[in-house]
Parts: sequence; C-alpha cells; structure tokens
Amino acid sequence: MDIVGAGTSPAARWKAPASMVLVQLFNSGMILLSKVSINGGMFVFALLSYRSVFGAIFILPFALIFERGKWRDIDWSATGWIFFNAFIGYAVPMSLYYYGLKDTTPSYSVIFTNIIPLFTFVLSLVFRLETFKLRSKAGLLKIVGVLVSVGGTMLVSLYKGKSLHLWNSILQHQKEQQTKSATNQLRGTIFLAGSSLTFACWYLVQSKVLKVYPYKYWSSMVTCLVGGFQTAFVGIILRRDKNAWMLGWDLNLVTVVYSGALATAGKYSLNSWAVAKRGPAYPPMFNPLSVIFTVVFDSILMGDDLTVGRSVAFFGVYDACSVLPIKMDYASSLHLRYSLNFSQQLFELFSCFECAVS
Repeated sequence: MDIVGAGTSPAARWKAPASMVLVQLFNSGMILLSKVSINGGMFVFALLSYRSVFGAIFILPFALIFERGKWRDIDWSATGWIFFNAFIGYAVPMSLYYYGLKDTTPSYSVIFTNIIPLFTFVLSLVFRLETFKLRSKAGLLKIVGVLVSVGGTMLVSLYKGKSLHLWNSILQHQKEQQTKSATNQLRGTIFLAGSSLTFACWYLVQSKVLKVYPYKYWSSMVTCLVGGFQTAFVGIILRRDKNAWMLGWDLNLVTVVYSGALATAGKYSLNSWAVAKRGPAYPPMFNPLSVIFTVVFDSILMGDDLTVGRSVAFFGVYDACSVLPIKMDYASSLHLRYSLNFSQQLFELFSCFECAVS
C-alpha cells in the first residue's frame, strides 16, 4: 500500500496526517493533565481506575456499532488472555509510568514512551519473532537505531547541560509545584524504563489476544474495564481513604474524562481509521510528534526549562524511532519506507492547509 498515492483529492491527502497529528496532541494533553492532577495530590491508582472505566464507556458505542453481537464470542480462553492483557498492557506499565511522571516532568517522561520500539525490537529478537541480516541495509539501520536510541535516553537521564530560557511560564504556580514534586529523578527514571519494557512485552501479548479474539473494539473495551478493576483493587489495598477516591467538579474530573474520551476512545478510533486507509505502519511513524508537543507545551505552560542535553537526546531518540520497527510483525522495508515519508506527510498537511486558507 502506497501512502503517497492513497487518495488524490486535497481532502483525502490531509485527513490522514491531520488525524495522526491530532492523536499525538491527545496524547500530549493527557500527559500534561495527568502531571497537573498528580501534582495536585490525586491518588495515582484512582486516576488509573477512573480513566480506564471512562475509556471503556467511550469505546462501548464503537463496539456496539461496528462489532454488534460479537461479545458473545468471548470464551474462557479469550477471557484469560484479556485479563493478562489488561495487567501487562495497562495496570503495570501505566502505574509505573504515572509514578515515574510524578518524580520527573512531562517532557522527560515522554522520551521513554518513544523507546518502547527499542524494547519491542530487542524482545522480538530474543523470542525470534524478528530477524534481520547484519550486513543488509535494513539490518544496519536497526543496529544504528538501537545504539542512538539507548545513547539518547542515557544522555537525557544523566546530562542536562545549560538551560535554554526561551519564554516565561504561563502557569507559574504549576512550575513551582513541578519543581517541588520532581525530586527523585533516578527513581522516576527506573519507573519509566520499567514502564517502557512492560509496554514492549504487551505487544507480544496483544498479538495473542487478537488471535483468540479478533474483535478489536470489544477487546479494547473489556481490557479497559478489567484494567480499571485491577488498578482499583491494588489502589484499595494501598489506600482505603475515601477522600483519595472522590471526584469533584475540578481538574481531576477533566483529566479523567479527557483521558477516557480523547486519549483512549478518540485515539483508538482515529488510529483504526488510519490503519484502514494507509496501512498498519502509518500511525506509529507520527509518535515522535508527541515528544515535540509535550516538550514545547510543558515549557510554555509549566515552565520546564529546555536544556542542551535534552534537546540533543530528543533528536537522537527521534532519529532512532524513524528506523526501528514499531511492532514485531511489521516488515522492515515497509516500515522504513513509511518512516522516510514522514516529512512528506507533514509537508502535504501544511500545503493543503495553506491552500485552504488562501
């Protein structure tokens, strides 16, 4: 499937890249809102359980419309895999990620979401789900991608360099809260790395779930629901204070609804539409945009200073993600061809926007 020739009209050209840019904006917004809520004292497991339940509620209409009656096909085997899928793909990695986010900053934590392909690639090699020839062009690009990705992540963890004060923070009180909360970067880094590794393991589990129960909307809805119960169970054990589980008409409610409606249901539906239009390798090549959006908005809104080390590391991880396979079942040549067209897709989007304005 040729991503360049998929659609000849201006509308057909800009809808796919625009939807993927929107997905990355949803993801960045979720990270920033979650950080503000956690800084404000919201219990992490309460946020996880409520977000997951709201996500299930917003995905349910898609399942009822596009996969009507398919819930009857859930058997004991599918139930077991979905339960494990929720545990390894939501409860564990998101708990680690949110606690890592609590100890660091949004612009720091988002770097680790972009090294998930690295862990996925390594695991797929270990389990012999991915092969490559060392002397081939694709094989050399993968090796370079792994080295640059690891080097970039280590650089952003160990070296900051001089701060680049480009603008003043809009939400000054959030900058002060973020400075107080981000006190243990080493612990946060361990949590974030563990989250990325667990997410990589989830890809292996997800492929099995889709084999035993191939209905994506029902699978995602039930996974969200089960993940909500799992995080609620752990959260109640850790903290039985009723105040920790109360939701009011405040930013915490906005974070939960936003995460469920846009960052879960909206993101999933747009990704599914893009896969149907442009192929499975199309959505992942826009993932580096979430780093750009998060770093910029975190700096503007919450006052996290850009540093020389973080900027260099960002470009390293960005370049590495452009050549690493995102999922174990993607053909290397296919993903490489899609990645090289990333800049062309953005160029088409902005060109169509200029035509519409003029």
